[in-house]
Amino acid sequence: MKRRDDEWVSLLIVIGATLLVAFGLIALVGSNLMVAVSSFLRGIFGSSYAMSEVLVRATPLMLAALGVSIGFKTGFTNLGAEGQLYMGAIAITATALVFPGLPPIVMIPLVILVGFAAGGAWALVPGFLKARFSISEVIMTIMLNYVAINLVGILVRTGLKDPAYPYPMSPILPESANFMQLLPPTRIHAGLVMALLMVIAVHLLVFRSRLGFEMRAVGLNGRACHCSGIQVNRATILSAIAGGGLAGLAGVSEIAGLHHRLIEGISPGFGYVAIIVALLGKNHPFGIVFASIGIAALQIGSMAMQRTAGVPTSIASIVMGALILFLVIRDSRQSIAILEGV
Repeated sequence: MKRRDDEWVSLLIVIGATLLVAFGLIALVGSNLMVAVSSFLRGIFGSSYAMSEVLVRATPLMLAALGVSIGFKTGFTNLGAEGQLYMGAIAITATALVFPGLPPIVMIPLVILVGFAAGGAWALVPGFLKARFSISEVIMTIMLNYVAINLVGILVRTGLKDPAYPYPMSPILPESANFMQLLPPTRIHAGLVMALLMVIAVHLLVFRSRLGFEMRAVGLNGRACHCSGIQVNRATILSAIAGGGLAGLAGVSEIAGLHHRLIEGISPGFGYVAIIVALLGKNHPFGIVFASIGIAALQIGSMAMQRTAGVPTSIASIVMGALILFLVIRDSRQSIAILEGV
């Protein structure tokens, strides 16, 4: 009981320290603190549309963070969710343009499948190289991000470019490839439902299946698993494919739910922020739901602060970094306290 009370106290200290950093930065840029805070809250809770935008923003974060968390569970440090998201976006665009006459009942499952496959295939490369040759996946996944982002830049100027426009973008996708809008006139779409279903699926995979047990065991001690007969390489590769596929679905969600065409900068860094979301959610699917909504609210509120109070949105990124730093320090101190008490 005392340990649980200590955890809550430490969490309140982390929240307080993060707020102090945020308030200090707002004061540093010369903005009125009360105006900034009120505009932040209005940006999130000021209207039903504002609240819906938080969920719209949280949808790709949730999917990408789920992908990151699966890799983390197995010891596969997947920093390539951004590139995997872009590959999912490429896949849905190419599929919908090649088969424009398919009905929605066929098109929607098809683009979800190819988006998952594209993201998974993009993550398979570093997953296989790590499993087979022990090559660090950190550098590989980061570098593949740049390859995927620039591949989109090439495609929207060449093979997937809309000939009717001078700007680098693909043609509008057929209506059959669009996700249904759930609450018009808001932008909430069926991608949110897909993300929540993936949360349940990941929970069942990681915590209720033999494969999930093997993945978690490999993440804790790969050598012991190898000696016990668990196929460590298989668990690593499958976690990479599953994680990359989920990040690919984030790209599918952005295209099918919002933009309806492939453009440069389809992601404002969702794949990178997903790492923070996964860490905040303790790599647990249900924790990621709340963490993604919280980070999305922070981003939406910071944009409102910029419009109303002139506070730079970069402050939100600094606050996220500070929050992660404080949580890491908190977890480290708790681990040391537990060890000293043993």
